[in-house]
Amino acid sequence: MNLIPAISNFDWSIIALYFIGVGIIGYLVGKTTKDDEDLFLAGRSLGWMPIGFSLFASNISSTNLIGLAGAAYASGIAVGNFEWMASVVLVLVAVVYLPIYLKAKITTIPEFLELRFDSRSRKYFSAITIFLSVVVDASTGLYAGSLVLKTFLPQLDIFMTCIVICIVVASYTTFGGLKAVVYTDVLQASVLIIGCTMLTYEVFSQYNFSWEAVVATLPAKHLSLIRPMDDAQLPWLGTITGVPILGFWYWATNQYIIQRALGAKNLTHARGGAMWGAVLKILPLFIMVIPGAMAVHLIPNLPNPDMVFPAMVAKFLPAGIVGVVLAGLMAATMSALDSTLNSASTLIVHDFIQPSRPALTHKQIAKYGRISTIILMTFAAFWAPMIANFGGVFSYLQQAFSILVPPVAVIFFLGVFTRMGSKQTAFFTLILGHILGTGLFLLSKFGYINFHFTITAAIATGLCALIFIILAKATGESIPAGSGLTFSKVMVIPDRSLPWYLDYRLHGALVLMVIGTVVIKFW
Repeated sequence: MNLIPAISNFDWSIIALYFIGVGIIGYLVGKTTKDDEDLFLAGRSLGWMPIGFSLFASNISSTNLIGLAGAAYASGIAVGNFEWMASVVLVLVAVVYLPIYLKAKITTIPEFLELRFDSRSRKYFSAITIFLSVVVDASTGLYAGSLVLKTFLPQLDIFMTCIVICIVVASYTTFGGLKAVVYTDVLQASVLIIGCTMLTYEVFSQYNFSWEAVVATLPAKHLSLIRPMDDAQLPWLGTITGVPILGFWYWATNQYIIQRALGAKNLTHARGGAMWGAVLKILPLFIMVIPGAMAVHLIPNLPNPDMVFPAMVAKFLPAGIVGVVLAGLMAATMSALDSTLNSASTLIVHDFIQPSRPALTHKQIAKYGRISTIILMTFAAFWAPMIANFGGVFSYLQQAFSILVPPVAVIFFLGVFTRMGSKQTAFFTLILGHILGTGLFLLSKFGYINFHFTITAAIATGLCALIFIILAKATGESIPAGSGLTFSKVMVIPDRSLPWYLDYRLHGALVLMVIGTVVIKFW
């Protein structure tokens, strides 16, 4: 069969409408962006619904979309554990971390490290985040997204595609800042969900909408979330240890994720946005992962599992709907790119430029932010095509998240749930933790240890926690009670002015109940 979908004029019109919608939203929002508070935190005016949509859209890149379906086709739905685990972490973020972050009135996540520990930890973590955001996340996401689009449109040139995407993204991100990013993400998330839902509907229809037929047709392991210890895709120990750690780093400490919550009107909207994002993160298992698994019977023997998504589009979707899916792929690439680069420019300005030049006005800070965004966008556009020459290196860099995450997760977790540690504790935990992680990575690379990367991340995290505790005890460092920088039960009290059905604790409990039901169902 032809794996490349036919693109009709109607499909092109759908894609054109998508770009027009993005342009209109970016322009209207951009007119209200006046200073750095608007540019970086949307004037702290965001409501819960756009925050939740933006959390979802920023997380799903086109490579995630293709990769989720491809992994499910090749090995089954265990890859979906990364998706539902995000919902669990977002509930934790809503309950514990957002009240601390918002009370501290921080603009960047590294800024919290300075308040809780010291400026060295802030700058160290910020520098690492900027590097990863631009060199790994933005550039590889842009390149991989362009490759995905080329799969659907073979006539595209990779370099020009990267340039065009960056110009479009830069136009509204530089002009409108975080608010433009968030409100275009609402459109992008909606298009992405609609397109994937339509594809899921068509794939499920091939089984006459009978789940019993799906179960009877597919290998049993393909529909199992919890896998044996020797499973190559994701062993059960990695699911319960490494996946939560990686998810905690991503959803609780990552600037480009948390930044939209920092721009909330108030804590109620920030928490509501996190809860709405948690609900949306349940969807990928059903509209991205399971369809890929169901395609094993419908489109057998694909030479490359990552071709399953375009193959499903080509085989099952009619004209017009193909355009919606293509618009969804573009939305996934653009939403991940705009969020990454807006957050990186925020880190550059607030963690490096502003501290060294405290006399800058709000408009001058915003100017530096726009300049930073343009520079970062230009670098990403020209560097992305070069990644083809360094495939192995960038593959290792992606795996290296298991090196970088453990000490960060430890200082944010123990730094919030205990009063232990201060200046020396956090900084040297970061340094020693990254040296330790590099050692484990090299041992794994040269075959001296043979653990799944999620288990390696869990081991490294345990060792980093031990380092943190030993340093805290040895130095006698701690912070006083009542600092507002550590968790207390007072933070759990909801807004009494709201009706009971708007209690975030109820929402969190419902999300966890749904997730528990899903995991039991697909155990």
